[in-house]
Amino acid sequence: MTSAAMNVDNNFLPGTLKRGLAVMALVLPLAGCGILSGAGPYSASIRMVDSDASYTLVDLSAQTIGPYLIAGETPPLSTTSDTPMPNVRLVSGDVLRIMISDSAPEGSIFAPLSSGGTVFDAVRVNARGDINLPYAGRIRVQGLALDQVAQKIEKNLSGKTSDPQVHVELVGDLSGSVLVAGTVKAPGRFSTLQGPLTLLDAINLAGGPIPEPHLTTVTVRTGKSVRIYNYKDILDGRNMPVPPRSEIIVERARKRFVAMGAVTDPGLHDLPSENPSLLETMGSIGGLKEAMADPTGVFIFRRNIDPETNQPKAVVFQLNMRNPESIFLAGQFLVKPEDAIYVTNAAVYEWQKIISPIVQAVLIGNRF
Repeated sequence: MTSAAMNVDNNFLPGTLKRGLAVMALVLPLAGCGILSGAGPYSASIRMVDSDASYTLVDLSAQTIGPYLIAGETPPLSTTSDTPMPNVRLVSGDVLRIMISDSAPEGSIFAPLSSGGTVFDAVRVNARGDINLPYAGRIRVQGLALDQVAQKIEKNLSGKTSDPQVHVELVGDLSGSVLVAGTVKAPGRFSTLQGPLTLLDAINLAGGPIPEPHLTTVTVRTGKSVRIYNYKDILDGRNMPVPPRSEIIVERARKRFVAMGAVTDPGLHDLPSENPSLLETMGSIGGLKEAMADPTGVFIFRRNIDPETNQPKAVVFQLNMRNPESIFLAGQFLVKPEDAIYVTNAAVYEWQKIISPIVQAVLIGNRF
């Protein structure tokens, strides 16, 4: 049709239709340029992989899923942790209870053992690491064990009393306590006076972790080493004793994934379990959004480290949920932390995004 003919025909078009065509002339180029809103690339764009692509595309099937299967459940260990009694070394701030007795029948400066001896309660180790006792004087106890403190007191009392007997016990301990902090219900410092503590003992005294076990990491600092544990592994039988003066930091693990596109609950989410399958992970976000999603365009974006080159390597997994076997494949595919699950829009939904503003423009035009 010639330009002149088009101009003649336009003279006979109703005003509402003219306005509708004008809006369509504006919207269609926007659609072709990819300016219409969307959460990510089109399905066809992801599938077009050439030799220069920065990622590898893996079409998940029974033949290709082998390296990406979920791990089998590790059975809990039947062993229990040893709880050896630690050899406590005194530090400034420790509080001692010291009993001194004398076996002499008369004229002794300390009460006999039969009457309970002479007791000094709440003897605190000062900032210099010393204690001060009547007749025994100032004694350096920093870094000593309790039996060594008793020996020092007996030595200082030599010549001042006939046969001193000394008993020392710890009643307020910084030297034997452990600190628990982070995402626990009741953080604080906990004593080992009632016996040695294990990791589970210390964390339970602090009220237990707030996140779920698979989302909890435990960092243990002893002054000589730092180690990080998975709390679920500790529950499964890998509990261990904690040295005195340790610091236990309980933190929320960064085990997250991103859901994008035509899903019910897009955004950043915690992984639902220790070894989550794609089916379980999709279930945790409500699955596909039926009115929008293209079931043939389910993609998982992952950033791996190539074991041969030790360089980052991007992999995109594709799953066609229209195939009946895809449900079983999704139940076996392991989702890893920092994966991005992206579901593309259906073609009919993309077309609706183009048509809707045209229809709205025509309806608005009818009012004038």
